[in-house]
Amino acid sequence: MNVVIFGASGMVGQGVLRACLLDPEVDQVLVVVRRPVGITHLKLREVLHEDFADLSALAGRFADLDACFYCLGVSAAGHDEAEYTRLTYDFTLAAAGAVSADNPAIVFTYVSGEGTDSTERGRVMWARVKGRTENALLATGMDTYLFRPGYIRPRHGAVSRTRAYRLTYALTSWLYPVLHRLAPAHTTTTDHLGRAMLAVARTRPPGDRVLYSRDINRLGA
Repeated sequence: MNVVIFGASGMVGQGVLRACLLDPEVDQVLVVVRRPVGITHLKLREVLHEDFADLSALAGRFADLDACFYCLGVSAAGHDEAEYTRLTYDFTLAAAGAVSADNPAIVFTYVSGEGTDSTERGRVMWARVKGRTENALLATGMDTYLFRPGYIRPRHGAVSRTRAYRLTYALTSWLYPVLHRLAPAHTTTTDHLGRAMLAVARTRPPGDRVLYSRDINRLGA
């Protein structure tokens, strides 16, 4: 299986990249990043790119892919709706169009988050934008799966690029066993998320295309 990861330098993307490199059924891993991920591996190919709204310069680099794991995302803090839409909706749809152009049967997995608003009309800005993004992906006709994790525990050195999140994880990570025992349907890890995305890419399970933490933990066990 040949896969591409967008956002491999972020916390979630780091977990997905690790899962892909460890999986014997994954032959090649292409990562599209702004800066090097700092990993050397026989499976790994790296493409440095600045403008994620325009991937035309990468035409031909996405041939022969089986799956796309889209993990690129930013915190809504400090962004108005127009800018957050550009970073979330525009970037995601640009990637979907680019990877599906040469691979119409590709599996596209998108990480949004628990609380995403599919109606696109709620009061919470990030949830509306994420919901609009999910709906647009489903409308493309691609084989799309939407991951909505709740609290994610970083594992094996995975680190968020958002300072506030790093602080939160540093203060609460030791509580994860308790949190998971009390709210197993709302907690997961970067390990489980990475393995669950690979499981979906391999099996293309029928039914609901929206997966929450409980589904992620089951698939990534």
